[in-house]
Amino acid sequence: MNAPHLNRRHLLISGGAALIIRETPARAHNGAVHVTIEDLVFLPAEIEVRTGETIEWVNKDRMAHTATVKGGWEVMIPAGKTATRVAEAGDSVDYYCRFHPNMKGRITIVA
Repeated sequence: MNAPHLNRRHLLISGGAALIIRETPARAHNGAVHVTIEDLVFLPAEIEVRTGETIEWVNKDRMAHTATVKGGWEVMIPAGKTATRVAEAGDSVDYYCRFHPNMKGRITIVA
């Protein structure tokens, strides 16, 4: 497992085009589970949290996003801002951005 303060970037070259794949750690220094939103992607897309832990979304895009659970809760994440939610027992869910439905993530509650 990577140290929580390190970011890794991989360069993939295919057909003469370069694609940077970013891996961002889920745990922030403050103990919250950290998800970065950048270039219309949740990074990391899948996180594991314990009940009672804080999930923190950091929106680096120039537009607002949401973390929306169909038929459940929603967190509004303004452009350039941070939003949080305290994980609950029933929060093993798939979520998406209501404004950009191709943005998808998954939260899994662990013991």
